[in-house]
Amino acid sequence: MNKKKIKIALCQLLVEGGEPERNLNRAIELINKATTEKVDIVLLPECMDLGWTHPSAHTSSQPIPGKYFNTLSEQAKKNNLFICAGLTEKDNKYKKNYNTAVLIDNNGNLILKYRKINVLTEASDFYEIGSKLEIVETKFGNIGLNICSDNYRDAIDIGFVLGRMGADFILSPSSWTVNYDITEENDPYSSKWLEPFSIISNIFEIPVISTTSVGYIVGGPFEGRKMVGCSLATDKKGVLIKGSFNEFSSDIQYIEIPFNENKKLKGTQIGPILRKKGYLK
Repeated sequence: MNKKKIKIALCQLLVEGGEPERNLNRAIELINKATTEKVDIVLLPECMDLGWTHPSAHTSSQPIPGKYFNTLSEQAKKNNLFICAGLTEKDNKYKKNYNTAVLIDNNGNLILKYRKINVLTEASDFYEIGSKLEIVETKFGNIGLNICSDNYRDAIDIGFVLGRMGADFILSPSSWTVNYDITEENDPYSSKWLEPFSIISNIFEIPVISTTSVGYIVGGPFEGRKMVGCSLATDKKGVLIKGSFNEFSSDIQYIEIPFNENKKLKGTQIGPILRKKGYLK
């Protein structure tokens, strides 16, 4: 490819628990809007079909590929772009549910599926623990996926593994939630998310990009909390973008990241870098 930049739409989607058709229709509106801006990749939030930890996960989750995935697949093919999104996956073989991220190419193909590993204890009644990390080689470089709390400081090894695998950037569908009384002035995410994102970006010199949902949580263990956006992207130089604090309606932010054409560090070459940057003694 001759392009030097990858344009990504961070779609902060208004997600209503247990309302997949409404959520998907709003997602389609954002995808169509992003298409007019000539984006390469659309990034949607975690569990954007049923809502994170909504009780409908037990009765309405779908396999991948399946009903909700197919809607996104059609949009990726129709609009000639990649889509990364979080879905509530039903594994029919083992009768289990997973909090899953998918990456769909511009032909509508599923090219990477990741099941969340660092599932919150309160969410363990809804989702099983994932058991595999991968990256995928694409025309935009090597892409890695993780989900929301996979980026907690005490789970940073998940991002480290993706970096060691050779990811050129990490996409992370998320659903960051806060108590109903938190306002923009409280800046709820600065250290919780910015620190681990920045560590991964600094060590491996790659962007880490997360889109979060907006709206109020109904049902489940976090009922009454709200999702307020604040999507985040970092690179080796620092913050690329902080999304708007927004609990009411969908919106989009756009970023551009360069193609990573540098020769990657491999294997034990990474150890000295970790020591030099203070992450190993």
